[in-house]
Amino acid sequence: MVNGIKIEVVVNNRIDDAITAAKHEVDRFELVSAIELGGCTPNLGVLKLMKEKTTQEIVCMNRPRGGDFVYSDGEFEEMMIDAKDMIEAGADGIVFGFLNKDNSVDKEKTKAMIDLIHSYGKEAIFHKASDMTADIKEATRLLIDLGIDRIMTNGQAKAEDLSDGCAVMKELAKEFGDKVQFLFGGGIREGNIKRVLEAANAKQVHMTSKMKSEKGYICLDEPQLERILNNLK
Repeated sequence: MVNGIKIEVVVNNRIDDAITAAKHEVDRFELVSAIELGGCTPNLGVLKLMKEKTTQEIVCMNRPRGGDFVYSDGEFEEMMIDAKDMIEAGADGIVFGFLNKDNSVDKEKTKAMIDLIHSYGKEAIFHKASDMTADIKEATRLLIDLGIDRIMTNGQAKAEDLSDGCAVMKELAKEFGDKVQFLFGGGIREGNIKRVLEAANAKQVHMTSKMKSEKGYICLDEPQLERILNNLK
């Protein structure tokens, strides 16, 4: 935690990146694969090693593919199996999002996933699919009614600098902050982190700190992570 802000950092399916990031003031990891697609379901081997070699909380993305968040019945069954496997391998929470074709929250699939996660005593987190809904306040009310623990959002910001999402995020936190956690993320950069978190009155932040390695894969940019965290101090 830095200046009262809980820090969540994305790990792109690499144990080496997790071990490196764990040396810094990071509270929680979101473990994903295929970060270039926005994040998909990670490997269980990486999760198990992270549980052995790091002490931070670990939440895992549950997403079988890139693209939209409208899933077939077969994909839903796959995601339920993956959630169970990741929790039993040590995940502290599962990150997911189910939408209908009109981009409203899919109530039935969401409730089933939340119930599965809660049956293990773990956290259910709705990811940035919430930002695709037509009415994010109504979506938030529904997710709270369904029992979600945390919602990741950038306040439906359209711009990369997140400025137009801060007011929405602040409103959400004011109206619903006593009922659900909000995780501000999606466009956090070293040049804007302090400004946008203050403007949004955010208490948790989700960030990536990534670069393309010489071998062509996406990995942690440790110097950038250090700069981002220092900018919060």
